[in-house]
Amino acid sequence: MKEELAHLPQLAKDKHKENKKYFAKLRKKPPKNLDHVMRELHDEVFSEVDCLECANCCKTTGPLFTDADIERIARHLKLKPRQFTDRYLRMDEDQDYVLQSVPCAFLGADNYCLIYDVRPKACREYPHTDRKKFHQITDITLKNTAICPAAFRVVEAMKKRLG
Repeated sequence: MKEELAHLPQLAKDKHKENKKYFAKLRKKPPKNLDHVMRELHDEVFSEVDCLECANCCKTTGPLFTDADIERIARHLKLKPRQFTDRYLRMDEDQDYVLQSVPCAFLGADNYCLIYDVRPKACREYPHTDRKKFHQITDITLKNTAICPAAFRVVEAMKKRLG
């Protein structure tokens, strides 16, 4: 996993143009079975990939925090929502709450999430490769191929399976 992770940014960069072109065609005319295929590929890849060996998403990027996320996590940490946001979050240029810094403050040394049961929705769904209406999130998927080895593998498998 470490070796794959070391090469991932370059692999994603090498495939960027090809993937961007592929996703543009996919958005225009998504196959009827796209979501079903993506769910299968996602499940296949994640049966081989152990996120705890990697945690690159937690180390390099931060999720968006919804108001519901903030309420839930603050309650779990026995903080008021305002205390939680002041301590851990900042407002980005799009006026979304994001982590003040990465790696995530809730990532343990063993790559376990310290708030796993109440983690943000964005974390629960990452890397979004099994999401319904997949053709609508190809831009974020393209970015995620440089961060998440599983996302990269899913995209490569998708191109082989769907042509």
